[in-house]
Amino acid sequence: MSHGHWVRYALLTAALWGVWGAFTGLPSEHGFPDTLTYGVWALTMIAPAVWVMRRSGARLQRDRRSVFLGLAIGLLGAGGQMLLFRALTSGPPYLIFPIVSLSPVITIAMSLILLGERAGKLGVAGIVLAVLSLPLFDYSPGPGAHHYGAWFYLALAVMVAWGLQAYFIKLANATMSAESIFAYMMITGLMFIPVAIFLTDFSGPVNCGLSGPWLAAVIQLLNAVGALFLVYAFRYGKAIVVSPLVNAGAPLLTSVISLAIAGSLPGSYKLAGIMLALSGALLLSLQPE
Repeated sequence: MSHGHWVRYALLTAALWGVWGAFTGLPSEHGFPDTLTYGVWALTMIAPAVWVMRRSGARLQRDRRSVFLGLAIGLLGAGGQMLLFRALTSGPPYLIFPIVSLSPVITIAMSLILLGERAGKLGVAGIVLAVLSLPLFDYSPGPGAHHYGAWFYLALAVMVAWGLQAYFIKLANATMSAESIFAYMMITGLMFIPVAIFLTDFSGPVNCGLSGPWLAAVIQLLNAVGALFLVYAFRYGKAIVVSPLVNAGAPLLTSVISLAIAGSLPGSYKLAGIMLALSGALLLSLQPE
């Protein structure tokens, strides 16, 4: 793979994740439980993980540090995926993914507290926009108290989980290969499948047709292949350029596609929240490493 093609991998990741985000809740709408969709996603990680390990000839790193960081990265990623699928059963993707895109807030905060790093002007501006955007996502003017939906808090939980995951990936990059990191993400994803099955409500009918698990497999494969492309984008390109393309580009594409499918724009407050969040995500992603 050529070092000059990193931008292709970054753009492909943003495109695949953007389309995946817009359609990932579709199987649940057709009667395939979100917990089982998680299981399908975990299984789609196997093929790219095996392929990248075989192609590189790398071995899974098994020293104590690698196991700890690998499991932390994988568990946070898989846990975030499970919460995301649940959020998408009750909330719109064009609101959920801009919130999730603010995960660098957590990564920067952890780096400030634990690594003694300093946030630059872009990071500070991104954090300010993130804080301003969150109250607007489910705000409705009018008398009486306003209650945010469950999807909002689930999206916040995904944001925290993936922000922590990025922090651990940052630590792991000093001593671990990209192939080992991706392999641990696959392994821990599979570990959660029994939990997902246990949480599945089988009291009602489960769609096992083309619009159920098979549709889920096609959609989730976009996520898995996108993650693999991201590995190579970070390997051959600079993080300060790759990050903005993916962290802001993918949710922007998801929002555009989802709004087009919905056929109408959200209210002014929600639209302002989307714009502030995406702007904040871009600034956070441009924060120097």
